[in-house]
Amino acid sequence: MRNGRSSSLRSLVFSSRSYSRSLPERTPSFPPTQELLSRASPDSLPSALQRYINSDNPSHGQKIHAHILKTGLNPNTNVSIKLLILHLKSGCLGYARAVFDEMPQRTLSAFNYMIGGCVKRGKVGESFELVRRMVSVGERPDGYTFSMILKASTQAQDAELPYKITGVVHAQILRLDTESDDVLYTALVDSYVKHGKVGYARAVFDTMLEQNVVCSTSMITGYMNQGSFEDAEEIFRKTIEKDAVVFNAMIEGYSKSSEFAKRSLEIYIEMQRLEFRPNISTFASVIGSCSLMAAYEVGQQIQSQLVKTGLILDVKMGSALIDMYSKCGKVEDACRVFECMPNRNVFTWSSMIDGYGKNGDPHKALVLFSAMCEQRIEPNSVTFLGALSACAHAGLVAKGHEIFLSMKRDYSLKPGMEHYACMVDLLGRAGSLNWAWEFAMKMPEKPNSDVWAALLSSCRLHGDTEMASVAANELFKLNAEGRPGAYVALSNTLAHAGKWDSVTELRKLMRARGISKDTACSWVEANYGMFEVSDMVFFLKLFMDEAYGMMPIVRHHCVVLSAVGALSPAPAVGRPREGWAGRGRASPDAARLASSRPGGRPRPGRRALAKGGEASLTARRRGEASPSPRRGAGPTPGGRPYGGRGNCPNSNHVFSVTDKSLQLVQRERICRNCFYPSP
Repeated sequence: MRNGRSSSLRSLVFSSRSYSRSLPERTPSFPPTQELLSRASPDSLPSALQRYINSDNPSHGQKIHAHILKTGLNPNTNVSIKLLILHLKSGCLGYARAVFDEMPQRTLSAFNYMIGGCVKRGKVGESFELVRRMVSVGERPDGYTFSMILKASTQAQDAELPYKITGVVHAQILRLDTESDDVLYTALVDSYVKHGKVGYARAVFDTMLEQNVVCSTSMITGYMNQGSFEDAEEIFRKTIEKDAVVFNAMIEGYSKSSEFAKRSLEIYIEMQRLEFRPNISTFASVIGSCSLMAAYEVGQQIQSQLVKTGLILDVKMGSALIDMYSKCGKVEDACRVFECMPNRNVFTWSSMIDGYGKNGDPHKALVLFSAMCEQRIEPNSVTFLGALSACAHAGLVAKGHEIFLSMKRDYSLKPGMEHYACMVDLLGRAGSLNWAWEFAMKMPEKPNSDVWAALLSSCRLHGDTEMASVAANELFKLNAEGRPGAYVALSNTLAHAGKWDSVTELRKLMRARGISKDTACSWVEANYGMFEVSDMVFFLKLFMDEAYGMMPIVRHHCVVLSAVGALSPAPAVGRPREGWAGRGRASPDAARLASSRPGGRPRPGRRALAKGGEASLTARRRGEASPSPRRGAGPTPGGRPYGGRGNCPNSNHVFSVTDKSLQLVQRERICRNCFYPSP
């Protein structure tokens, strides 16, 4: 069934005959001649107007309206409604409103057409005024009227709308027993979702007899915005007739979370397997996922697809690639994309400036900022933030202060709190703590926690305990529990100054408030995946081997928390879980290496530590004394040598035990026997 639907879609898209048959017939449009207008009568006007309404250029039919005004004909209700539709299709909302106001009797259809035209043109307040006028003359709203009201409520920015307007409209639909249709319920679900009432939207969604893909997309978007990924997955699985838009909703939702970014790539692959063609929105979300995961190689594959589809020339795609490469630390690739772009906008320049600044090249960022201004491309607030950050890392106080002043002076941009925090950081890094304090005190608005955190960080850098205490106190007043790093920064500043009594008091205060700082972690990339290491003190050591090249050795002190499989090959299906390790016997490779060494003694190594750790863990669980195995003490009771490296050409050697006693999370990607990555 799926293949049949896909083949029918392919034939519909790539066949010119089927495509031409699917389009509605268009009537060629020519301006009416004077002879035709002279023969026009009130009976022939509706058909003539309808012909121009269905044509490619409905504006040509406006001459008929001019003829009606010149001859003084009194159009009936049918002709007036045709003129109203003609002006709306021509994009002349003012002419349509003039025809509507001159109608002697305004019907429900006239009100609906006029309300719909106002909503499409963004005239939300005017559309609600027409609704009130319609009700006042005794016309009863129908499903189309309510759907337009709901659509207007989602577009309203400055219009004064009644509180909970979506609920009011829903109540009126039930009270008036309005005939339900897909358009009305889709608009109701979409309005509830956009107003943050996802629970009410789900209640309406469950009552629909036929749940179309538009409603499913709205529900998925609502759940994704709330972080309810399981509910979004449920709706996605239940959607039978999927399209590219519903896939985009899933991919975009997952791409906003670093924890679930990998899932967006899986859906992206599934989308292409079902032969749905990715568009610009799809690629933008997938590139965002690569940025969150620092998946450099996956980003390169996405760029290759952009080249094949021709979308690489789009300025949005170029800007997204620059941002992705910059966040992966590949600023050279980002620069290459930037230089090859035929067109650049302010977002492109901002991404490149920010990439240089964050990757330790602030001088190039400032050179690029100057080149941007010379080309008369007006920077935005993000551009200024990247330039100020570059000045802070380069220690250019005068240059940064000049850039900050030029925001309001030259570009009429009001600096935000993030710009003030960046200026405080710039002054503090340079050692001008008093100037940074005065700058924060002279802000037009009350400094927020980011400003005080920047000042506290600078005080810690220069060891100013007095100002650090003041900044920390101000920070704790604004956010006492949401900034655990501020407590640690103040504690380290006091400890560096030797004020251990103050450090003890601060630690007691942290324990009393239940504040604890999360353990820092770092990402380490290997040739088969990306690993998160929880302690910066320990590291992954790389070594060179003749057969395998660069491979990581996971020391027993390292805590490997997770592996991102986006860059690594998928595990083989049906891989044996227990090889020589599971049976307690020496592997052929380990035995071969043991016999090849002088005296046939096995090489002591990591396996000895692992076995000792397992014994220690087992002993502690039983309440016995933990044995202390000596490094290289000999083979295990089962006859297996400790720490055999061996060549690992097949998949028999697979980790399956988590050794918590040695704080080593052993992954299936790494050989259990020899610590090599499995093939």
